Amino acid sequence: MTGAREPRGPFAAGDRVQLTGPKGRLNTITLVHGRTFHTHRGALEHDAIIGVPDGSVVRASNGDEYLALRPLLADFVMSMPRGAAIVYPKDAAQILALADIFPGATVVEAGVGSGALSLWLLRAIGEHGRLLSFERREEFAEVARANVAAATGTSPEDPPAGWSITIGDLAEELPRVTEPASVDRVVLDMLAPWECLDAVADSLTPGGVLLCYVATVTQLSRVAEAIRATGRFTHPESSETIVRGWHVEGLAVRPDHRMVAHTAFLLTARLLAPGSVLPAPARRASKSEYGDEDVELWTPGALGERVKTDKRIRKVVREARGLAARGDDPGEGK
Repeated sequence: MTGAREPRGPFAAGDRVQLTGPKGRLNTITLVHGRTFHTHRGALEHDAIIGVPDGSVVRASNGDEYLALRPLLADFVMSMPRGAAIVYPKDAAQILALADIFPGATVVEAGVGSGALSLWLLRAIGEHGRLLSFERREEFAEVARANVAAATGTSPEDPPAGWSITIGDLAEELPRVTEPASVDRVVLDMLAPWECLDAVADSLTPGGVLLCYVATVTQLSRVAEAIRATGRFTHPESSETIVRGWHVEGLAVRPDHRMVAHTAFLLTARLLAPGSVLPAPARRASKSEYGDEDVELWTPGALGERVKTDKRIRKVVREARGLAARGDDPGEGK
């Protein structure tokens, strides 16, 4: 990602630092000469952190020790301002693997949301790849631009090379933005991905991967059947990712009491070559049928679509702009 600071070496002014306090509380600050990080217990000078190696322990004025580390991308996306629900790191990692996102790839992403998945995709495609993001709402796109700028050290007006956001409906805009058979991978994070399948199939290169990120079983069922109905893709495969941490301390080894369970389903399929017909499986289950009444269950209202209020979106835009401009954490002491 052009413009990004190298995440190695001693801390320098302008770097973001994650401080872990005595009780495990995390605070993320941006280092500025002469600035002080304040807590209710003491103060820590930024200049005491600038110049020390990543992974150092620094001491505040009251004697409290803080572990100073550069935040990982997963840390950043979990704490950045959100205008829309984000793709969690566990799902982002699976998306990169299942869709086989590679350096130099041309990738289409819809919608962009708050920019979390965009950051993972930009890192995976490298400086020679292209990420074409599509978003219906300008407010969400503005939040994403600011979040990506804050994470990469660029600016909302001068985004990373190879990245663009198009405002509008994917089915309408994709044929205008891309040439037929020019896209390597398509990742759809939207309420009704089945509405875009024709445009996606036209844009993908033969063998290209389509990945759909959907939250509910009804969405999963409908998009799978819609993909089969096109006759242009391989049989879709679906999965979900569940992460369970473990407590390991001496002989006390047990699963954590809390876990990150269902967040979404991931469904993948690959585009067939023009004129190819997928061989019929040796044995196939009976085809399920559904009518208009069933389709009604898949409407946005029935799916529980959450609509952010305009007031909430305006607040998130302000927070994201501030993060991009100053790098300030909302809870950071000045």
